[in-house]
Amino acid sequence: MKDNIIAGLDIGSTEVRLVVAQHKNTGEGEELQIIGAIKAPSNGINKGAVKSIEDVTSSISACLEKAERLVGVPIDSVWVSINSPYIKCEKSRGVVAVSKGDGEISQEDVARALEAAQALSVPPNYEILHVIPVKFTVDNQGDIKDPVGMTGVRLEVETLIIQGLSSQIKNLTKAIFRTNLDIEDLVLSPLAAAEAVIGAKQKELGAALVNIGASTTSLAVFEEGELLHTAVIPIGSDHITADVAIGLRCPINFADRVKKEYGSAVPSNLDKNEEIDVSEIAKEEGVADEITTVNKKYLAEIIEARVEEIFEKVDQEFKKIERSGMLPGGVFLIGGGTKLANIIEAGKKKLRLPVSLGTNKKIATIIDKVNDTEYLNALGLIIWGDNLSSVSSSKTGKFAAKLDMSKGVDQVKKWFKALMP
Repeated sequence: MKDNIIAGLDIGSTEVRLVVAQHKNTGEGEELQIIGAIKAPSNGINKGAVKSIEDVTSSISACLEKAERLVGVPIDSVWVSINSPYIKCEKSRGVVAVSKGDGEISQEDVARALEAAQALSVPPNYEILHVIPVKFTVDNQGDIKDPVGMTGVRLEVETLIIQGLSSQIKNLTKAIFRTNLDIEDLVLSPLAAAEAVIGAKQKELGAALVNIGASTTSLAVFEEGELLHTAVIPIGSDHITADVAIGLRCPINFADRVKKEYGSAVPSNLDKNEEIDVSEIAKEEGVADEITTVNKKYLAEIIEARVEEIFEKVDQEFKKIERSGMLPGGVFLIGGGTKLANIIEAGKKKLRLPVSLGTNKKIATIIDKVNDTEYLNALGLIIWGDNLSSVSSSKTGKFAAKLDMSKGVDQVKKWFKALMP
């Protein structure tokens, strides 16, 4: 039973989320089913970077303990999302000669081409997380998706190389290894989430996933079925809360509750004289004497300024790849920061694109909360892991080329185990 378990671990700045799935035989073949979704408060991490290994380890342990009690099965290994503003995304090309005498391209040729694409100058404090093939060229024929089985002399691949800061990767993996969990792989969070949220047709047309977290906003852009660009912006929903706290001159806990319960990202349709009675929240948060009413339009204007800045930064990333206002598949919003009223309208206005909330489109589940936007990262990790597991067992086809080429996690694993007594 343990062998059928796949777990996705999403370590955020405010919460650690773990989604557990299992392969079950339904009579019509094996099917992946969600058997648990758990979250626990997160400490010791900010903007995707570990600030205290002890705190992160205890947060993961608390979440893991709850998960194992819920599903009744020990969890030994996890797919982990990584989300850091220090992620770098570069294009690279690799060229190799086809090895077989008859010119037929094999999976080994594809692997060698991807290996050749990694021969770029990686800064000493960075390491490669993903090598993602965008398109292949066989002799002079370009835009090939899967060259295996084709005939040619020269194989060329264009890839996106995603690199992460070595120190952050080591700190994160060290905190996870201390809980006695094995790491299947580290996956950039918007790539994983896109597996659950964006359909094949949208990826073909051109679509983007935007994950608004507590302290970072990450994005991934797809076109013609392939990843085009990815980035992590160091602004999130906590910055909106901080702005509300400054604007209302109130404590941060109070500001967060007022933002969630009465906030809006579009002030234009609100009456400027409308006051909200917040005395109940003030009493619960222990600030009863300080603040009793809040002007709803003023609150929305504070929120709008920061929401517009987030979408402006997202649009700047689209401009880098010349896709500003040019993604007909639309933009899918996920993450805890999307629970703000009218955020869809604010996104449409600023990005000039179809914008909608991301939903789980891949796995049927009876656990409703898995479909919540804040769980989609962890759910995407399960789908990513399931795809790679099934591919690595067959070792054929296009997705085998997408197997993570990084040796980073294995190196850290050996390095950490060497320190153990």
